[in-house]
Amino acid sequence: MSAIVSARAIPSEQRTEHPQITRIQGVQGGIPIVRGTRIPVRLIAQMYRAGDSVDDILKTYPHLGATSVHDAISYYLDHRAEIEQEIIEHRVENILAQNAARADERGSIIFNQAPKDA
Repeated sequence: MSAIVSARAIPSEQRTEHPQITRIQGVQGGIPIVRGTRIPVRLIAQMYRAGDSVDDILKTYPHLGATSVHDAISYYLDHRAEIEQEIIEHRVENILAQNAARADERGSIIFNQAPKDA
């Protein structure tokens, strides 16, 4: 028995000018990611902005190589406005607002329930 794979199941890769960075259309919204992973460049950029070294980043993501981390940082520096916008969009308060949710005092996410039909 052979498996049938739809064209939608295999996302298309869009290469960038940075060899270790790609965009996968349909996965992660087409945002730039480290090639061969699902790690968005914005996560590496946030660590870099916070003062983490490449070695620190590699401790967090040990499956990445130094070349990938350096290229992600380079991509961030070349596309700063785009990545900064992504960082803003992915802040917890923005994600909660987009999903009509809130965090309680213990940090649990509470989704607003749709009104019940009476």
